[in-house]
Amino acid sequence: MTTPTTLYQPRCGCTTRRQLLGWAALASLGALTGLGSLTGCSQADSGAQSLQPVEFDRTTSCELDGMLLADYPGPKAQVRFAGQDKPSFFCDTVELFATLLAGEQVRAVQAVYVQDMGQADWDAPKGHWIDAKSALYVVGGKRHGSMGPTIGSFAQEADAKKFAAEYGGKVLRFADITPAMVDLSGGAQHDARM
Repeated sequence: MTTPTTLYQPRCGCTTRRQLLGWAALASLGALTGLGSLTGCSQADSGAQSLQPVEFDRTTSCELDGMLLADYPGPKAQVRFAGQDKPSFFCDTVELFATLLAGEQVRAVQAVYVQDMGQADWDAPKGHWIDAKSALYVVGGKRHGSMGPTIGSFAQEADAKKFAAEYGGKVLRFADITPAMVDLSGGAQHDARM
């Protein structure tokens, strides 16, 4: 008898296939960004410039649902997949992690950015892009993004802890976020009222 993967939670602390595939996709990020040192200087410089974060505008829409990023509060994200000349934007960090940790995710990731909510205005975030792998995240807080309860992203641990103290939640690193925390069927807190 097979167990549906969406309901399977290993009791032994084992890593699920979905987590392994998600981590493999994220590992490709580190491998691809390290390739610049093996190429000529001009190629590395132009590649590095093209992987820099891009600011969204009033017409920028979310990769998953087409929602306009500028219309919603909370941290946004962008991913540069291999073979893309422009980043894919996400109107919510929950959507970002759901995409990166999905077992079906097979696109190679070159760069991932989130907004530093210690600097950006939660209600109308602009700029303040940081490397998603080095960011700290608050999971389980009461502040909402475009998809309901969301995951706050921060550059500084002090900002993340201050946010968690005020709005609840737990401070985690990038690698500590699991697919169960980013279930899009009910949001970060499994809030089915969305």
